[in-house]
Amino acid sequence: MQFRLLGALEVIADGHRIDPGGTRQQIVLATLLLNVGRVVSIDQLIEAVYDDPPVTARVQVQICISNLRKLFAAYGHPDAILTRTHGYVLQVDEQRIDARVFESHLSRARRARAGHDLDEAIRHYREALALWRGPALDGMRSRLVQLTANELNEHRIAVNEECVDLELELGRHHELIGELSRLVKAYPLRERLLGQLMLALYRCGRQVEALQVYRDARQMMVDELGIEPHERLQQLEYLILTSAEDLERPVQAAPRRPPDTAKPPAMVPAAIADFTGRDEQVALIREKLTAPPAGTARFAVPVVAIVGRAGIGKTTLAVHCAHEVAELFPDGQLFAGLHGGTPNPAGPAKVLERFLRVLGVPGHDIPDTLEERAEMYRTLLAERRVLVVLDDVSGEHQVLPLLPGSRQAAVIITSRTRLGGLPGAFHLGLDALDSARSVQLISQIAGEDRVQADPTSSASLAELCEGLPLALRIAGSRLAARPHWDIRQLVSRLEDEARRLDELKHGTMGIRANLSLIYDGLGEPARRLFRLLATLNSHILPTWAAAAALDQPVPVVQDLLDELADTHFIEAADSGLGVRTNYRFHDLVRVFAKERLAAEEPPAERAAALERMLHTQLVLTTRAQQHEFGFTELPLPRTGWRPPLSDDLIDQLVASPLEWFERERRVLVAGIHQAMQAGFAELCWRLTAMSTKFFEARAYLDDWRETHRLALEAARQAQDRLGQAMMLFKIGTLSVTEQRFSDARHALEEAAEIFADLRDDRGRAMADSRLAILDRLSGRFDDAAERFDRALTVFGGDDGSVSADSVYILFSKTKLYLDCGRPDESHHLLSEVLEFTRSSGDRRMRAQVMFRLGETHFSKQEFAAGEEAYAEALSAVREIGDRMGEAFILLGLGTARFQQGEPEVARDLLQQARELARTTRQHLVETQAVTVLGELALAGGDVAQAHSLLDQAARFFAEMELPLLEAQARVLLRQAYMTTGDHAAAEAEESRVQQLIEQIDPQPAQRIRERLAQAQQPGR
Repeated sequence: MQFRLLGALEVIADGHRIDPGGTRQQIVLATLLLNVGRVVSIDQLIEAVYDDPPVTARVQVQICISNLRKLFAAYGHPDAILTRTHGYVLQVDEQRIDARVFESHLSRARRARAGHDLDEAIRHYREALALWRGPALDGMRSRLVQLTANELNEHRIAVNEECVDLELELGRHHELIGELSRLVKAYPLRERLLGQLMLALYRCGRQVEALQVYRDARQMMVDELGIEPHERLQQLEYLILTSAEDLERPVQAAPRRPPDTAKPPAMVPAAIADFTGRDEQVALIREKLTAPPAGTARFAVPVVAIVGRAGIGKTTLAVHCAHEVAELFPDGQLFAGLHGGTPNPAGPAKVLERFLRVLGVPGHDIPDTLEERAEMYRTLLAERRVLVVLDDVSGEHQVLPLLPGSRQAAVIITSRTRLGGLPGAFHLGLDALDSARSVQLISQIAGEDRVQADPTSSASLAELCEGLPLALRIAGSRLAARPHWDIRQLVSRLEDEARRLDELKHGTMGIRANLSLIYDGLGEPARRLFRLLATLNSHILPTWAAAAALDQPVPVVQDLLDELADTHFIEAADSGLGVRTNYRFHDLVRVFAKERLAAEEPPAERAAALERMLHTQLVLTTRAQQHEFGFTELPLPRTGWRPPLSDDLIDQLVASPLEWFERERRVLVAGIHQAMQAGFAELCWRLTAMSTKFFEARAYLDDWRETHRLALEAARQAQDRLGQAMMLFKIGTLSVTEQRFSDARHALEEAAEIFADLRDDRGRAMADSRLAILDRLSGRFDDAAERFDRALTVFGGDDGSVSADSVYILFSKTKLYLDCGRPDESHHLLSEVLEFTRSSGDRRMRAQVMFRLGETHFSKQEFAAGEEAYAEALSAVREIGDRMGEAFILLGLGTARFQQGEPEVARDLLQQARELARTTRQHLVETQAVTVLGELALAGGDVAQAHSLLDQAARFFAEMELPLLEAQARVLLRQAYMTTGDHAAAEAEESRVQQLIEQIDPQPAQRIRERLAQAQQPGR
């Protein structure tokens, strides 16, 4: 049997073409033939056959294998396909596969060429090219197969170019013009083919036609790519134009002469004409190449390693710097691309062979071993000032044999990873271009007028390209090739994330192709982690999330994260160390990761990975709440899966809970969104519930509101009654915090009703405790006391004893005691609560208790003790970053200073409280501060200011339906009107106060009447 891949797939048996089966079977056979002798996994075969695998994909592939075995057996090869642990391996004679025969002829051709037998080399080249019948695996509808087929097609044209080079050397230009014309038509942008056709035409005396080939090609490159032909093609055009003698070649076969060693090698590619920015880096590289690094031996060779992610412009910078310092290295420049980011990097032995030839060593004198070649190379460079540029290095093993032996020479390296094993090397990390330089690069490629005409869109385009020079160059080239586009048009196309990588492609340049090379060079575990990290819709990627995604221990995952970080697929996002390290994707890389996720991971695997990450996030948030507040509101849901994190590691991660929350808040919010979108309703509302106290402690009210709205919707869609009740309770608590009291009462009453239906006494009690706060604020003290007592009965705290469940209710009740004029009872209860906060470690609750204790002391005229309690509370809230708590305490301090007769100090504290309350949207605290400032202005004789402030406060309290606080403000406002003699306005205020008194309980109503009576007395 013979197998033909260099064209449409054909199987030949006994001299006749046979049917290899249907489409799926042909794809499976082609995949096995392309990997002959190697194990092909069944997952790889499934990926080759299907873009969107059905549930029967594995069975269908196995049927194809069975049918192929029958086909092979029918022609005497029953054991051609062997089963292995993870897949199958095809074992046939490789010389029966035309693609392998092609490689054999190519190897013989190159050996003959190295031995200067050009006729023999050309014979083998032509025999290799004759095997082709069309594009490799033509018509094969498989993305995976076509990737390899495209490589074969590219290889074919490169071999054709090699062959033509030799035939031109032998003077066979007359025979080549027809073939070269066809090739140039098929590949109009391949400059090597263009140069060969121009040279053949010129040698045939057709100078005008040779020049026309160049002009047509140049016009196409300028129109479609916005770039000029390479310098080598421009030089050839000049030589043809001037009929240079250098273009003549002998017409008989002759051994090639070794390179002229008198002429220094100049292998560095042409400099980029529109090189932009990097001035500081260029100056630094020049300095490092010419001055020995501090702390290194004076005879050490200078080595600069330019490190950065794909597309950041490492090669461009290296080439630019090589030209910048060329005059310092008069003995030449050597350049080699080591393709470190690809599956097939260049070995140092092969690079040394090339360098030695360029340095004048005949092929037959080049040693066989790497060590001997390196020794010869160092000897040749010992007395020469040569610059060596090594591009795209993957590791030290590629570089070390290529380093010169003395500091007469210097080396520039580019790499995606830091090469820590190169002693004395200076590592220069390359970042993206800033906005101004990004726009400048676009301007130089697309045209300054277009950029200046729409600076806003130009800035947006730079941002979408992330300051990545490759992306910017592609965008600029697309604009240059399409003068009828405006910049906004390209921005709109790039804003569609699903198409962004498709849009960032022009000619041979492409972000996806660049990233694919790196991706293909990773090991499969790292590739899988890279894909699964894209499951999390967050720019922040914690180490624990990676462990959960793979369901692997953290040490295993950290090695894979390092592998991804080394390639700059991810990068550290903060200063966290070890297991606390967070990573992030760049936007373009994240788009690519999502593409690979959709293409390579089945939906069930994606969902399972997301569920593992969300469950781990819930475990961490629960433990963080336990550490910070001394209790957890909800137990973890029962599940058969446990996160791959030990208890010690979890404690280590959340050892500083508030810092942990600040670092991972965005991940938490994103997780709640995803849980809702993915239908994980219970995980969604539980995560949300466990986050509430953190949102409250740091005043992230927008996050609090948005996440709870989503979680409530998720619970309703899932008809999860407990989840609905919990979210309504938390939303009611938020509404109390934001002083939306009507909304709060509605949510809390609905939550209480659902808790009652579920016979959840604990939940009902917590809802009652929040409703009691609303009753107190409204002046309904009896209702508030009844609710507090009913709630405490549920938790066994009606006798004043304190537990984790009752502590908040008891604390809230102390404020009711103060409002009722019972400070001794408040003080007694606070002593019990304070003892509990000491044992629980809840720093925020302790600060609140100390604040309330300060209020209690001041109400008892114990000013020194009150000041001490306030000071401790203020220190505590500032330590934990509780800005809402700080606003409360500043209000209390300002009020106390006013009562102690220190108006200036009081005014300053109250202004601070007002401003801080405004920024944290504590409108009730803000307006209470305004009320006291109005009273302070009234006492100081600034009646106009007092009137303005007190009127503002009264209107707010009326809008919020808080009759007690409104009445207190209007008593003061009446006094201001009396002071100015406006008795009609004063009577109107008194009438309004009397109406408000009817809405509140008798006890607070009596206190309002007393204040009103005092205000009517002369001099008050």
